[in-house]
Amino acid sequence: MPVSDPRVAPLLRELGHEYSTRYGSDARTELARYPDEEFTAPHGGVLLLLLLGGEPVAGGAFRRYDAKTAELKRIWTHSAHRRRGLARRVVAELEHEAGTRGYRRIYLTTGPRQPEALGLYLATGYTPLFAPQAAPEAGPLPFEKHLTPAPRTGKATDL
Repeated sequence: MPVSDPRVAPLLRELGHEYSTRYGSDARTELARYPDEEFTAPHGGVLLLLLLGGEPVAGGAFRRYDAKTAELKRIWTHSAHRRRGLARRVVAELEHEAGTRGYRRIYLTTGPRQPEALGLYLATGYTPLFAPQAAPEAGPLPFEKHLTPAPRTGKATDL
């Protein structure tokens, strides 16, 4: 789904509000840091939304970080639909899609003022690439997760 799709607007609007509330007015620049095309298949990325009754309730994206690594970005759950496990579902769908596209590792960062994101990534098997006991204002918090190669499709043959 392209970032320009009107159904993506709530994701961008709420993320902008969250970042600005937690980090100040300059935080909205995070949403403009990467060109929209980086979240499209021809550039190694994807943006997906979970819809309920045709309305977006959660979403997220990844972009190519390097040849074997996808970088998760813009993980979001609509404010009226939180605490339902939707973010876990988005992360699982993004991991699956990354694996089918040949990525073997996921990398991401989250801000130090996003304890719910920290909890999400720890609960979904991500390894922190920082000292978890570090002060909350220590800067972006990086994580990684290695993906299990997707099973090959097709029939087995005898050798």
